[in-house]
Amino acid sequence: MRLDPATAADAPGIFAALDHAEVWAAGYSGGPAARPSDPGQWAERIAAAERDARVMYTVRLLDGRAVGTTSLGDIDLHNERVHLGWTAYSPDVWSTPVNPECKLLLMSHAFEECGFGRVKIQTDLINLRSQAAIAKLGAAREGVLRRHMRRADGSWRDTVVFSVTVDDWPAVRADLEKRVKG
Repeated sequence: MRLDPATAADAPGIFAALDHAEVWAAGYSGGPAARPSDPGQWAERIAAAERDARVMYTVRLLDGRAVGTTSLGDIDLHNERVHLGWTAYSPDVWSTPVNPECKLLLMSHAFEECGFGRVKIQTDLINLRSQAAIAKLGAAREGVLRRHMRRADGSWRDTVVFSVTVDDWPAVRADLEKRVKG
């Protein structure tokens, strides 16, 4: 697996990977009402990420096929924190080494190359599958931000917040490496 900075040329591959109702059903990116109807809407999302100073990546298998997207954003250098999020994968790679390898690469970058002390990961309260995956990474559940964000359909999202700190990182890294190697 590899992570490439997302470009507009990646929009068709990301669209194909994530154009599945089950990706959006549990609140990803605002839920089903936010689901892009064509690759052009993904190109717009890629441009928006850049405007927001968010580093968006295309998640690819080694054969080059795009299987998802993830980002590092909400960067706060003074407080040494970053948000790892905006993550979604094609359902055919759910429960495979893709997510642990992706998180290993991004958290290695955040802690070891960028010097962050805290990585936040969050998800919609209704997304039980995502909550379980985040907990399995070794992230600590910190709590729920109630009525935190408006979904695309106008309903309100409660957000579950997790984190990994630089103090947690050695143990989290070791566990992720074991999971990736199988």
